[in-house]
Amino acid sequence: MKRVYSFVGIVAVICFLSVVTNAQKKEERGTASSQSSTAEWQSAANPNARTLSEFVRVGNILYLSGKLGTDNTNKLAAGGIGPETKQTLENIKAVLEKNGSSMDNVIKCTVMLADIKEWGAMNEVYVTFFKKERLPARSAFGTSGLVNNARVEIECMAIVK
Repeated sequence: MKRVYSFVGIVAVICFLSVVTNAQKKEERGTASSQSSTAEWQSAANPNARTLSEFVRVGNILYLSGKLGTDNTNKLAAGGIGPETKQTLENIKAVLEKNGSSMDNVIKCTVMLADIKEWGAMNEVYVTFFKKERLPARSAFGTSGLVNNARVEIECMAIVK
C-alpha cells in the first residue's frame, strides 16, 4: 500500500509541477490570463468542509477529490461493486453539474478498487456514464482497502465550459 501511495504522490507532484511550469511560461510570454493561473479551493467557501476540498478549480479545469458510492446519509450503496460504482458516478456527475461541467467534459479518471478482480464489473457500469466517442483517459488499480470499506473510489478531472 505504501508503494501505491508513493506512486500516486509522485504522479500528483509531477502533474502539479507541469501545471505550474506551463503557467509560469505563459506568464513570461505575457499570454496568461488571470483565470488560468488562479486556483479556487471549495473548502475556502465552505467552513464546514471535511479534511479535503470536494474539488479544486484551476483555470477551466475541475479536479475532483475521490468519490465513494454513498448516498446523502453517507451510507454505501448496497449490493456490491455495481451499485457502488453507479452511485459513485452519480455523485461525480452532481458535483460536475453544480460547478458548470458535465460527464461529457471529463478528461481523466482514476479508479481505485478494493479488489482489482472487480474491475470488469466496475467497468460495465463505468462505461454507461460516458459517450463512446468521449471516453476519458483512465487509470485503475487495486488497493488494500478504501475508506468506509468501500469497493470503489473514483476521482476525476473535467473541463468547465
